[in-house]
Amino acid sequence: MPTASNAEPRRVTIEQGGPVLVEGPVELRLPDGSTVTSDRFVVAVCACRRSKRFPFCDTSHRKKVRS
Repeated sequence: MPTASNAEPRRVTIEQGGPVLVEGPVELRLPDGSTVTSDRFVVAVCACRRSKRFPFCDTSHRKKVRS
């Protein structure tokens, strides 16, 4: 079992104007001390705080364009 000193690093990708993508599974600690988890392969973490599913991104930050 890997330890903190020999574990493979997690890849974190910061999308311009979008979420922070983290290779999962992840456990996120929120400002109030609670935690949420996701076992998905890649987790989109909201960076703009406009998500209805915060701390996970639901693309609420995108402006709607009328066609």
